Amino acid sequence: MAKEPSLPKDIAALSFEDALKELEGIVQQLERGQVKLDEAISAYERGALLKRHCEQRLAEAKMKVEKIVFAADGSVATQPADLG
Repeated sequence: MAKEPSLPKDIAALSFEDALKELEGIVQQLERGQVKLDEAISAYERGALLKRHCEQRLAEAKMKVEKIVFAADGSVATQPADLG
């Protein structure tokens, strides 16, 4: 399986909230249909990268709030971390 190319530095540096806000703006722009084809393609490509970045950030957050547990039968599972 080929490794996905790394995200551009400007996207990788964005917080989840900033990336999501920019992605929402791109979606609105594309939905209005008032952009030239080349601009729409570029916006779509950037949107795909922003989506990937948001998914990665969510996965990282999920891992931080789950803990690995070992059952008596040796199986492994995760459960919400007790952060309180």
